[in-house]
Amino acid sequence: MTLSLVSIEGNTQRLDGGAMFGNCPRALWERWAKPDEKHRIPLACRALLVRETEPRRNVLLEAGIGAFFEPKLRERFGVVEERHVLLDSLAAAGVAPEEIDVVVLSHLHFDHAGGVLSAYEAGAPARLAFPRASYVVSRAAWERAKSPHARDRASFIPELQPLLEETGRLEIIGGRGEALPPEGHDRSETLGPRYTFVLSEGHTPGLMLTRVEGWDEGPITFLGDLIPGVPWVHLPITMGYDRYPERIIDEKKALLDRILGEQGWAFFTHDPGVAAARITREASGKYGATDLRARLG
Repeated sequence: MTLSLVSIEGNTQRLDGGAMFGNCPRALWERWAKPDEKHRIPLACRALLVRETEPRRNVLLEAGIGAFFEPKLRERFGVVEERHVLLDSLAAAGVAPEEIDVVVLSHLHFDHAGGVLSAYEAGAPARLAFPRASYVVSRAAWERAKSPHARDRASFIPELQPLLEETGRLEIIGGRGEALPPEGHDRSETLGPRYTFVLSEGHTPGLMLTRVEGWDEGPITFLGDLIPGVPWVHLPITMGYDRYPERIIDEKKALLDRILGEQGWAFFTHDPGVAAARITREASGKYGATDLRARLG
């Protein structure tokens, strides 16, 4: 199978820097992310487009936050643009919404799944932006969205799951799973053998991280909210949104070792300036990123 990769920018966000960096002191994290007057830092909501040519297929890993929020909520959650930036970026790459064949969702928090919905229209019901697409999500993430905890209930979109079910093209994969099966045993019938997954529990149940083979520069892993950007490659740096910081640190180490061992690539969804990078590890054990790419494709 021949494929190419294109990083696709979606709507951007501004969120509280303290929440994004957990217990990391502001004096440290503001070296990496400059806060505004409301103490918010800029964040991307980036997707990865996998363009297969044999056979021809367009696979979208995640969809960002999109533009589904009404104006009041858009302001509350720091969404910068009113328009559906993801669709504009796809158009710039020569891909229409009806040409997306599969959308893979790492989980169903609105900043990763909201982009599968069309832009907000006053009085209009929610509808899917990709009318022909199949959708892939992990079972644990699906169940969490159906029965959220009070801590993350506001992170889900109640209208989304019925819309996905109604397509008849929804694949829910895996069991409840343990964190990071070492060889990525969970696979998708929809996607085929070039795509494998590992599951993480530290951020949210069933966070599904997609690894893609076949790119001429090596395998690439979509890191989602396990490692949202380059600063979070450093193991102790976690988010206040994470459920289990100690567990997520162990999960990060396991996956970074795997990427490093296979000389692969890491793909970042929330880093405003870096879409992809290779991973390094110093003699001291500290992880880092090199060969930083602002975009792919």
